[in-house]
Amino acid sequence: MRRLDESSRGVATLPDVAERAGVSTATAARALGGYGSVRETTRQRVLDAAEALGYRANVLARSMVTGSSHTIGVVISDIENPFFRKSLRGITDTARSRGFEVLLANTDEELEKERSAVSLLAERRVDGLVICPADAGDRKHLREVIAAGTPVVLLDRRVAGLAADTVGIDNRKAARLATERLLALGHKRIAIVTGGTPEIRERLVRPDMKGVERLSATTVGSRAAGYRDAMTAAGLTLRPEYLSANGFRREDAVDEVCRLMDLAEPPTAILAFDSIQSLGALQCFRERGIRCPEEVSLLGFDDAEWADVVEPPLTVVTQPMYEIGVAACERLLDRIGGEQRSPVHDRLPTVFIDRSSLAAPAQS
Repeated sequence: MRRLDESSRGVATLPDVAERAGVSTATAARALGGYGSVRETTRQRVLDAAEALGYRANVLARSMVTGSSHTIGVVISDIENPFFRKSLRGITDTARSRGFEVLLANTDEELEKERSAVSLLAERRVDGLVICPADAGDRKHLREVIAAGTPVVLLDRRVAGLAADTVGIDNRKAARLATERLLALGHKRIAIVTGGTPEIRERLVRPDMKGVERLSATTVGSRAAGYRDAMTAAGLTLRPEYLSANGFRREDAVDEVCRLMDLAEPPTAILAFDSIQSLGALQCFRERGIRCPEEVSLLGFDDAEWADVVEPPLTVVTQPMYEIGVAACERLLDRIGGEQRSPVHDRLPTVFIDRSSLAAPAQS
């Protein structure tokens, strides 16, 4: 008869725990899994045996019995982006406070990586998914996982026609208000640095940005639409050369902002769509000796840790990143708990933080 003790180097199994506790394997499984009927004295004996043996439960096997793995999957597009880092902290803090663990996947804004991550997490039998969908493309994998009964909450971005809750901000309104602030200072030559792809830019530069709010699942479309709303309301013609989309990396933003500043009529103000784009703009200004805000104003989205210590301190539209993560996780856990109602689209408020990177244009 095989027996493990504290000094054994073997991997303890459920039958080992049952043998040490003097119960059947089924009873040990119920005691460790927290389901079914087990007397408290028996449950404690099993727990003591598991601790003595260093037993680690097979979560996947337990989920097949209990119907729950007490894990959620999180699929985000860019872990280096401060928005996603802070949102993820909100998700993990909330999940753990309610007895759930988090499995994370990063997609780098690539749809194929997203498909693979969703498939892998489904195979791990996660109880639900928080997903920040990558750029536009086929959403069959998301429809399939929802149809299979796995709750899904979309973080930051919506996907048209997908029956899933979403949590984020009103991106169109936020971008419109941001653009209006620049207009109020007297700026007319206002550029946007979106962080999007060249394919997105092809749609941005269509006359009057027609249908731009539907150009992708990302925030780019909604924010570009808000920019368009403010510019057209002010009677200004949209200039294609001021609409920048050339990748989500900081070096991409550096290249695009330098391109903007090399124009015969460079913009007098730039609206950056995320903190990485803002940082790229500041780097371009430093490399080229461009004075901000004397020569060009810069207004960014998201209050990164460095935003108030750079020179000049950056004026931003900040969204409650941590709270968005908390709200997304709470919404998902409610769905996991059995909540049944039509998809909900939560929109949290933004705040304008006025620092030193805006000024009236030296020339209009």
